[in-house]
Amino acid sequence: MTLADEIGDKDLLYLDDLQVGQRFTSKTHRVDEAQIKAFARQFDPQPFHLDENAAKDSLFSGLVASVEGLPLAGGVIGAGVELSWPRPTRPGDVLRVESEVQEIIPSRSRPDRGVALMRIVTHNQRDEVVQIFVAKLVVPRRT
Repeated sequence: MTLADEIGDKDLLYLDDLQVGQRFTSKTHRVDEAQIKAFARQFDPQPFHLDENAAKDSLFSGLVASVEGLPLAGGVIGAGVELSWPRPTRPGDVLRVESEVQEIIPSRSRPDRGVALMRIVTHNQRDEVVQIFVAKLVVPRRT
């Protein structure tokens, strides 16, 4: 289940809802081992998300989580991304995602959509940054 499924269509964000400088902060979420593995099996099946022993021998030296973000209408469709993980997310971590709209570019050729440049930063319970995601996201306009 995605965040968009949980909140429903009426709460989805369209290009028209976004403004430069607008910030969004998620609720916190405690990550456990079962959630890490279930998400990875479906969306990101890599050994360091699925197997503790394989993860110990990886760059991360242990099991780490894959994370998701904003409830955008149409889903998160990337037109270009820059992504980094300064620290791994471990079982037991409590995550919070902060997103900021950096630029909005309405499409000239497709008036039903545009691009939002977003900076999305995930923090753990110690306020350490565990993921930085800067993305040009294709976002539909309200019809």
